[in-house]
Amino acid sequence: MGKKNVAEQFVDILVRAGVRRMYGVVGDSLNPVVDAIRRTGGIEWIQVRHEETAAFAAGAEAQITGRLAACAGSCGPGNLHLINGLYDAHRSMAPVLALASHIPSGEIGLGYFQETHPDRLFIECSHYSELISNPQQMPRVLQTAIQHAIGRSGVGVISLPGDIASLPAPDKSIEHALVTARPTVRPGDGEIEKLVRLIDEAEKVTLFCGSGAAGAHPEVMEFAGRVKAPVGHALRGKEWIQYDNPYDVGMSGLLGYGAAYEATHECDLLILLGTDFPYNAFLPDDVKIVQVDIRPEHLGRRSQLDLAVWGDARETLRALNARVKVKTDRRFLDRMLKKHADALEGVVKAYTRKVEKHTPIHPEYVASVLDELADEDAVFTVDTGMCNVWAARYLSPNGKRRIIGSFSHGSMANALPQAIGAQFTDRGRQVVSMSGDGGFSMLMGDFLTLVQYDLPVKVVLFNNSSLGMVELEMLVSGLPSYGTTNHNPDFAAIARAAGAFGVRVEKPKQLTGALKEAFRHKGPALVDVVTDPNALSIPPRISAEMVTGFALSASKIVLDGGVGRMIQMARSNLRNVPRP
Repeated sequence: MGKKNVAEQFVDILVRAGVRRMYGVVGDSLNPVVDAIRRTGGIEWIQVRHEETAAFAAGAEAQITGRLAACAGSCGPGNLHLINGLYDAHRSMAPVLALASHIPSGEIGLGYFQETHPDRLFIECSHYSELISNPQQMPRVLQTAIQHAIGRSGVGVISLPGDIASLPAPDKSIEHALVTARPTVRPGDGEIEKLVRLIDEAEKVTLFCGSGAAGAHPEVMEFAGRVKAPVGHALRGKEWIQYDNPYDVGMSGLLGYGAAYEATHECDLLILLGTDFPYNAFLPDDVKIVQVDIRPEHLGRRSQLDLAVWGDARETLRALNARVKVKTDRRFLDRMLKKHADALEGVVKAYTRKVEKHTPIHPEYVASVLDELADEDAVFTVDTGMCNVWAARYLSPNGKRRIIGSFSHGSMANALPQAIGAQFTDRGRQVVSMSGDGGFSMLMGDFLTLVQYDLPVKVVLFNNSSLGMVELEMLVSGLPSYGTTNHNPDFAAIARAAGAFGVRVEKPKQLTGALKEAFRHKGPALVDVVTDPNALSIPPRISAEMVTGFALSASKIVLDGGVGRMIQMARSNLRNVPRP
């Protein structure tokens, strides 16, 4: 067997680190690596139509599997296209290794064709970004990038000139044992004891959970039961916390609903569990606050804390459940549960009134029917904008479903590419892309990737012919809407022309049948649903403090009606409230 070159060594190490596929667009500087993938078992090259899609797909795969995923871009413009998806993966704490191939090493710094400096460009959206300019740096630099991506839950970037990739790998390279799983982190006994005292002294405790509570559902429920705490969640915590939760009081934030806001403001002690919730205007400033997080840099950057606890949510709660005193007074919890149910009851009528006959179709109705028909273990990928609203309000988590979106980075056009990465992890699992017409059309070329690989992704297109969120942002700012209207084609016809299943829905009575037919179809499918662009209204209560930066308008855009199956859970939870 001949001596390995750098590209072959690179690919071998990725396989050893658990990478199953690399997403990207081929190009001359990438050719050595792509050819090495072709000749290596256990890994495949996934050809997409845009490198941004490659990065989004890798990020989604990493979020679904918990393993390292990979993407690549050729020199200059090719790897520049990765940057938006890498920002999203990094901010979503998804372990992704990105290969930014580079111009010939002898030309760097001389203004060569397609020259950029990728090792500098990706610094802000990665934990590690380095250039391999000499084969002797291999494999240590690559291994270091992988350890950063896995160990710190984010992106590692390697810039590699094509000529270096073709050179022989060093004779005595050091390939150490790779760490491919994260440990749990238990807080010290001192912090646990301080937290136990705060909890025991408080009469009213509230838990507010984020994505860091993943895997801790039993511990959260046990803790809430012991201390009679209402449990609210941020959007990224919804899928991990809301199901089978008799203490649920809904969600706080820009798309919030129920009594989460009241529960976090009317308690004596607020525990922020695994959340880097960015909208501090929705958090109280006059109650005691404890934050528990696996990443110490998150502690205290949103709120003034009375106690910062560095640790894994599950391990922290396990320690607390063994030590905190059981509270017997349920009055605060029961009052919040009733407020939550009343808040949801108040908006149900607006949703149910003749919605099945309304044309253009209410998007709330589409999301509700979709939630009922989708599989119990479906993966939903959700476009930024109005689709975030529908997902927050109508998708029902159950411990098996996954909901992935650009919830921290807030990018358009994320849903379709993320669906690609999610579907590659399991072709037999139902993956549904909840796409807006603006986001879908932005990266519509990668619908052809679904067709090329016969990926059975189901795209449900909420087509209101506008950039709906932007339009509402303008309106609530007192500006006339301008530049927000989309002149759209028949997207279903485009899907059929591409070789996929496509159906257009313009009347509510057509919706259920169209979705069922799409779900039965074994390959890629698109359901183009013409929805009402005037489906949202501005709520009566919002403070000026809540409308700064990105929140300037988005915080004012909250559904006035409809909460899907959540009202059933709220009613059920009220059965636990003692009658006077």
